[in-house]
Amino acid sequence: MKNALWQTVLGEIELSVSRASFITWFKNTELLQQNEDEITIGVPNVFAKQQFEVKFNHQIAEILKRNGVKASRINYVINSQQNKKTATRSTSVSGNPASPASLADAMPPVSQPKASSRANSLNPKYTFETFIVGSSNDLAYTACMAVAKDPGTKYNPLFLYGGVGLGKTHLMQAVGNEIAKRDPSTRVLYTSTEAFVNDFLDCMRYKRKWDASRYRNVDVLIIDDMQFIAGKERTQEEFFHTFNALHQANKQIIISSDKPPKAIPTLEERLRSRFEWGMSIDIQSPDFETRCAILQTKAQLGGFTLSRETVEYLATIIQTNIRELEGGLNQLLAFCEMRGTDPDLQTAQGLLGNTRTTRPHHLTPKQVIEKTAKHFQLEPNDITSPKRDKHIVVPRQIAMYLLRSELHLSFPKIANELGRKDHTTAIHSVEKIEKSIKLDYIIRQQITDIRDKLYV
Repeated sequence: MKNALWQTVLGEIELSVSRASFITWFKNTELLQQNEDEITIGVPNVFAKQQFEVKFNHQIAEILKRNGVKASRINYVINSQQNKKTATRSTSVSGNPASPASLADAMPPVSQPKASSRANSLNPKYTFETFIVGSSNDLAYTACMAVAKDPGTKYNPLFLYGGVGLGKTHLMQAVGNEIAKRDPSTRVLYTSTEAFVNDFLDCMRYKRKWDASRYRNVDVLIIDDMQFIAGKERTQEEFFHTFNALHQANKQIIISSDKPPKAIPTLEERLRSRFEWGMSIDIQSPDFETRCAILQTKAQLGGFTLSRETVEYLATIIQTNIRELEGGLNQLLAFCEMRGTDPDLQTAQGLLGNTRTTRPHHLTPKQVIEKTAKHFQLEPNDITSPKRDKHIVVPRQIAMYLLRSELHLSFPKIANELGRKDHTTAIHSVEKIEKSIKLDYIIRQQITDIRDKLYV
């Protein structure tokens, strides 16, 4: 009965939120207890708990009410046996917290992969359970989950691309670990392109016979940083034959690179076309909400709990990639551990206040428009004008997107800055660019370049 009720709630919520939000916040939740006037919902971690209390509580209460459940109070607890008592915080239907949140939190239990995956160079820490899903990577996450469930038949090859430190390696190895967990007899090999190249060159250098069986006698080949094969003709030829042997045998191939196949220089056309046979997916920089979730999760794994203010400060000043985000967090935690103090906002500001990714306080809408115009070799007046020329429309939409994502302006304010009377134009433009950056590498790169110029 409880499960049926919660599935009904989840079904309605899924129709009203983005797929990324649903996966991030609702995937690992359950209805733990239902009394006459009180509901208890289990959530995976403290940041999810805070989101439910502040953001989703009213919506859940309304859906419950429509389904005949009038709860005067909804409790959100961290769904871990050792923390269910200490982490409980009651919230009224109106959304007002009844008591301070507990600092005792824990990650949901993560199942460890079998020894076979570790023997094949997979890191057991890289699992789907420890991967934070957001709008920047939800498509890649969904595709990787599909591959893990049915390797060799769907999205083969799977090609993930994006900048450094965005989680490509984590996601690829999560596929390998999940496959090995489901069937320990599956032969999974994770390697880097650099290791493949060096292995091949060593055979040539020392006149040893090249043993391709290591790469071909596997069920799943996961190979990282394919951009390093550029310009290496004989290595490309060998990988071409390896790729063909695996693909013809319906073995799964997963590849990552810092750019899409068409943008890798001096890549042979026959390899490029094969990389595009399956699915190519762009992984982008995490948005603010996802950065917050990553920070809270990583802090929990280290035995720390961060205040919402500290999390949001770190997520604001470090925007480039997950690796730098974790680096800033580790610097803060190590400093506090050394001094025997708890990490707080004041310490974070003192320690990381000069981080190069800090948003300048003087950044204005005018500067965003000027930088965007300059990038496209336009005048700012072109972007704010009513002109509908194709070479002006896209830069104008990008400027609106940046005003929304970087300065968090309201849509009416964005419309006003761009000389528009109707704010629905701004809504349409932002939504269009949000969709485009998931599928269009060029748009994604243009936005990245403009962002870099904004914070010089």
